[in-house]
Amino acid sequence: MAEVRSRSRRTESNWATICCSAFSCLQLYWARIVLRKWFNVSASESDYSADSDDDYEDRSQEFDPISSGVTNPRVDTDGNVIYRPKLRRRNSETFRMQYIDTKAIRICAGTWNVGGRVPSSDLDIDGWLDTLEPADIYVLGLQEIVPLNAGNIFGMEDDQPALEWENLIRDALNRVQPRKLKIKSHSDPPSPSKFKQPEEVPYSVEDMFVETSHDACDGISSMDNKLNSVESTDVPIVSEDSLTNIDVLGSTNDNASCLPIQEYLQRQFSTPNTPDRSLSMQINSDSKREERFSYTERVGLSWPEPPLRLLNQYVSERRGSFKSVNLTITNLRKPSYVRIVSKQMVGVFLTIWVRRNLRKHISNLCVSTVGVGIMGYIGNKGSVSVSMSIYQTPFCFLCTHLSSGEKDTDQEKRNDDVREIHRRTQFLPHSLNANELPRSICNHERIIWLGDLNYRINLSYEKTHELIARKEWQRLVEYDQLSREMTKGNLFEGWSEGTLDFAPTYKYEIDSENYIGDDPESGKRRPAWCDRIIWNGKGMKLFNYRRNEIKLSDHRPVTATFLAEVEVLSPRKLQHALTLTYAEIQGLDA
Repeated sequence: MAEVRSRSRRTESNWATICCSAFSCLQLYWARIVLRKWFNVSASESDYSADSDDDYEDRSQEFDPISSGVTNPRVDTDGNVIYRPKLRRRNSETFRMQYIDTKAIRICAGTWNVGGRVPSSDLDIDGWLDTLEPADIYVLGLQEIVPLNAGNIFGMEDDQPALEWENLIRDALNRVQPRKLKIKSHSDPPSPSKFKQPEEVPYSVEDMFVETSHDACDGISSMDNKLNSVESTDVPIVSEDSLTNIDVLGSTNDNASCLPIQEYLQRQFSTPNTPDRSLSMQINSDSKREERFSYTERVGLSWPEPPLRLLNQYVSERRGSFKSVNLTITNLRKPSYVRIVSKQMVGVFLTIWVRRNLRKHISNLCVSTVGVGIMGYIGNKGSVSVSMSIYQTPFCFLCTHLSSGEKDTDQEKRNDDVREIHRRTQFLPHSLNANELPRSICNHERIIWLGDLNYRINLSYEKTHELIARKEWQRLVEYDQLSREMTKGNLFEGWSEGTLDFAPTYKYEIDSENYIGDDPESGKRRPAWCDRIIWNGKGMKLFNYRRNEIKLSDHRPVTATFLAEVEVLSPRKLQHALTLTYAEIQGLDA
């Protein structure tokens, strides 16, 4: 009996030891998480979330000796690495233009202080995202995504509101209807090659189906070739609903609308009713029209490759060939936009979405967070920054929440926040050409800075409301703190902002169109343009800058839409340039 009791006590002791050890480990883990949060220490090299995609291959690790120009870094006497400017930027621009194309991409940037409120599933954010004019990239920043209480500031991070906002954004973006594609020919100067090489044509029918209006012709926005322009041609967008009415050669079939999509596609790609001779006649009849367009721009005139029945003999030899109707239908159901990065720091949240086919052209993605809140380090105020290369052009996107307050000392504190963000934001890419990639904000060629910058209007409460009632926005801008800082050129030298021709976005009563008035608890709050979007860098054109009337919080969301130039490496041009260079060298040797 005593032995049984002893064994029972040992078992209880073992269980107690295990429970205490587990509890101690949990305490240590929690303490570690909190300390990392307090001092903004990243837990890993890729401390952010993104959509997974089986078709996506991460190219950030690929080494491109042409665009990177990697050289051995120098080291000073203290052993610190001195990073030299990019070698490719030191090359002759004349030589660069021999192998670089320039394209334009549409970027929609949005900022919103949501005041810790969680959105309902039916909240309409289409106006904020400007879905009537779909963009290629959406850069969206939220502030106070969680209430800024002690638990959220000092405790474990609550990511549930961020997930709900992401779901809302995902639903809104994937309801976007692509616009009709306008195809224009911007032919190259006369060369031995009559047409452009098919370097950017979809590899298969399924690729063309997946791509949207901006995706079908990746090179249609080329900005460096302006010769031999022809009339625009509307090309209908291929969707799952419209596939039943489209013939493989571009003609329509009225009877096809009665067939299920799978049966119709099978008939179109497998039936032997159409002789090959008629196919060749169709191609010959379009040859004159095709002469007016480059290879890349003929998507609307002919099928990019022969029907499935003509590919049987080499279907396994060509990369990405059209192998099955089921695969096409599956690809059609993929979302048009994918999330490439989301990062939260307490209440500051930045999420970036891109068109699916653009994802493969984004590399060197890196995230940096800087807390400037309590004790100068806590993340209740601060910035989340993302660095990435879009094609061969480095971009930087920042979402910030600066110090609040209407006193003069508060304005100086905001200026100090900006200086700290510039000083402490460091991108540490982990690719082979990391030494040549931008490490700080200002090293990037295109920068978009958005957020609740909290700059106020230096006028009395009464005078501010008087000018708002008369909609004298230009008079108000003269007293806006951020506009004055940008005019001085000290803190924001070289930065630009759109015209503030809308009412101040702060501070409203919740679910109301009225500004906060005489509230005994909050006092008089002067309206201000706290929510701003500014940018830096050449090759960026602002389309519109506006606020949106969504009454969820005490702020109104703001949207800015840009057309940004990006540099694209052209293998065809590069090969041509290398051939000419080699010929010159051979001539000198002779």
